[in-house]
Amino acid sequence: MNAHILRRELEEHGSIFQTTMDSEVFLHLFIKNLVKGNYENAILKAVSKIQGAYSMILLTCKGEIIGMKDPNGFRPLALGKLNGHYVLASETCAFDLIQAEFIRELDPGEIVIINEDGIKSLRHPKAAAHKSLCIFEYIYFARPDSTIDGKNVYEMRKNHGQRLAQESHVDADLVMPFPDSGNYAAIGYARESGIPFEMGMIRNHYVGRSFIQPTQSMRDFSVRIKLNPVRELIKGKDIIIIEDSIIRGTTAKTRVRALRELGVKKVHMRISCPPHKFPCYYGIDFSSKGELIAAEKTVDELRDYLGLDSLHYLSIEGMLEASGVKDPELNFCKACYDGDYPVPFDPEFTKQCMG
Repeated sequence: MNAHILRRELEEHGSIFQTTMDSEVFLHLFIKNLVKGNYENAILKAVSKIQGAYSMILLTCKGEIIGMKDPNGFRPLALGKLNGHYVLASETCAFDLIQAEFIRELDPGEIVIINEDGIKSLRHPKAAAHKSLCIFEYIYFARPDSTIDGKNVYEMRKNHGQRLAQESHVDADLVMPFPDSGNYAAIGYARESGIPFEMGMIRNHYVGRSFIQPTQSMRDFSVRIKLNPVRELIKGKDIIIIEDSIIRGTTAKTRVRALRELGVKKVHMRISCPPHKFPCYYGIDFSSKGELIAAEKTVDELRDYLGLDSLHYLSIEGMLEASGVKDPELNFCKACYDGDYPVPFDPEFTKQCMG
C-alpha cells in the first residue's frame, strides 16, 4: 500500500524500474539489502519497509523457494507437500489438483525458506496487533473448494445465505443465483427459507469476472454474453436473486432489466454481504470510492435504480456471526464495509483513491 512512496524513494537513490508492478518495488528493496548472498537478512529488511497486503513467492538462483505473508495476513498462503518436497499456493484447492498434501497455512508475518535442507521459518520484524484476513476472500475471490484459516469457503458462503434468509425473508416461487459466485449462498438461503432452489440462468464459462474488466464498455459487453436464461422456468414467477455483492451496479442493472423483459413477475434481490461503501487499498480492484454504487445511494435508492421489487444486504453482524470464527471482529478486515482500515495510509494515497 506504500509502494508508491517506496518507489519514489528508490528512484531518488538511482533505482530504475522496468514495470509498474508493486512486486518490483520489493525486488529493488531486496537487492539493495542483499550483502554476500544473505537472503534472510535482505528479506527481513525489505519486508520491514513494506506496508499493506501481500502474499509473495520468490524463486532464487540457488533453487530456493521463499514464501512471505504480510503481518496482518490479509491474503491466504498455504504450505503443502508433494513427493517429499514442500510446495506453496495461494489456495488449498491447488494442492488437490496436483495431489499434494496440505500441511498448514502460513501465519501472518511468516517467511518460509525452502531448500534441499528442508524448511526454515522466520518472522516479520514488526508483528501486527491481530490478524486482518480479507473477508471478501470467503464471499467472492476464493474458490469454493478451498479452505482458508480452517474454514471451507463453500460452507462459509452457504452459512451467509442461511443468515441472509433469516434477516430478509420474502415470499417467492423460487430462489436462484447468478452463477457462479452466488450459487452457494443461494443454496443456504433456499434451505433456510424453504423456497425451492433453481438454476434459472446458465453461465457462459468463457467470460471472466465482469467487475474487474478495465473499461465500462468491456464490462457491459461481458454482462450481455455472460448468462442465458431458462425462460420456461422463470417466466411469470416471483423470484429471489442471490448475489454475492454489488460493486458498480452495471451487472445487476443489466440482469434485472433482462429478467423483466422475459416476463418475470417480481424480482427480489438478496446480497450475501454488506454494502461496499469504502475503497479497498489492499489489492482489490475497487480503489476509488466513486466506483462503489452503495457509497452513492441508499438501499432504497439502489433498489429503484436497479428496478427491483425489494433489495436487502446481509448485515455486518450477520456476516461475522455466520463465519463461525472466534472473535471475528479481531480476525477479519472488513474495511470495504465499515471504513475501519487495519493498516493506515498517507493522505496523498487517500486523495488519489477517493475520487
